[in-house]
Amino acid sequence: MFLWEGVSEFVAVAEAESFTAAAKQLGISTAQVSRQISALENRLNTKLFYRTTRKVSLTEEGSIYYRHCRQLQDGLEEAERAISDRRGTPQGNLKLTAPVTYGEQYVMPLVADFMLLYPEIEVTVELTNRQVDLVEGGFDLAIRLGKLTSSSMMAKKLTTRTQYVCAAPAYLEKYGIPHSLSELRHHNCLVGNYDHWRFQEGNKERSVRVSGNLRCNSGFALRDAALKGIGLVQLPDYYIADDLATGALVAALENFQEAEEGIWALYPHNRHLSPKVRLLVDHLASELA
Repeated sequence: MFLWEGVSEFVAVAEAESFTAAAKQLGISTAQVSRQISALENRLNTKLFYRTTRKVSLTEEGSIYYRHCRQLQDGLEEAERAISDRRGTPQGNLKLTAPVTYGEQYVMPLVADFMLLYPEIEVTVELTNRQVDLVEGGFDLAIRLGKLTSSSMMAKKLTTRTQYVCAAPAYLEKYGIPHSLSELRHHNCLVGNYDHWRFQEGNKERSVRVSGNLRCNSGFALRDAALKGIGLVQLPDYYIADDLATGALVAALENFQEAEEGIWALYPHNRHLSPKVRLLVDHLASELA
């Protein structure tokens, strides 16, 4: 056991590039992580990290040691997963994050169903529209919408979404249906977090600046205003699919509609999926599809 002392802390700091983030991930104090790393460096008689007030990075010796420790830790985790799989009862903690509205509407009901299937799993969920750092926050999984920007994570597509520009029939009867992107400047466009709407024109992506008399960071609020005939709105299908089906809202500019975007499960690339995470991802993919 003496040989393993400090190894988990070392790997966590190496991957998070932060003592504080590693401590959060491991559920211990930063001081304890620091003591374990110092004891490990003393035992090896080698400096493993360069430390500054802004960043922690591996030394050359630390990089070599990390590669070996990562393999050993992966092997240990694989051994534990093998026993867990054999036992057939996934258990332990799962921590995930998802966007607020999509999480409330779609992810959380499926997570609750998942917990009924596997009652020995404990789940912690943070619903936020911020792009949280999975490693620093100790998250096993994140649900992300649209185009992915991070190349440091593994991703599995769960389903897709489509953005629609639409309005109530009363608004379109009064102000007309836009047939080109340039006509948007003559319309009252209900705006969310961003005052640019995205389109596809031929093979090119277009971003068009829009404006109107309502700005709100709630998709439900924008949908309500659109249903009342106040203006045009651009929203994903999961907000307005039923309204389009009933005719309460009418789609416009469909010739310029962007291609479907992915809805993704993201997880750190340097770890194999544990059985419980893999089961949840498969459950979400099956139900959302």
